[in-house]
Amino acid sequence: MIAVDTSSLVAYLRGDGGPDVELVERALRDRQVALPPVVLTEALSLPRLPADVAEALVAIPGLAVLDGYWSRAGLLRARVLARRLRGRLADALIAQSCLDHDVPLVTRDRDFRHFARHGGLRLAEG
Repeated sequence: MIAVDTSSLVAYLRGDGGPDVELVERALRDRQVALPPVVLTEALSLPRLPADVAEALVAIPGLAVLDGYWSRAGLLRARVLARRLRGRLADALIAQSCLDHDVPLVTRDRDFRHFARHGGLRLAEG
């Protein structure tokens, strides 16, 4: 099971290439993908997203928000920010979803490396 970040999901939807897109494609085919809630929200926010794609995204299993999630996400982000590293709120929320469910994240966004280095997030590699 892997989780997919918006950057890799959008690349997949556009038909881009790359190791992350190959991972997403394989995980979707094998039904081994889950979406953090923030990723689903970001993807559904795309202004020109076709309705059939939106339906397909909603059908992908999501990572449930567990008790204490918001506090853990805040503390995770604080660890990254305390080191004067980039730690966007949405990224912290996505990272915490993956940590809570012990699933690696597929992403093109290099900022997640801070959550990996200082928070234990696992990044999936193609």
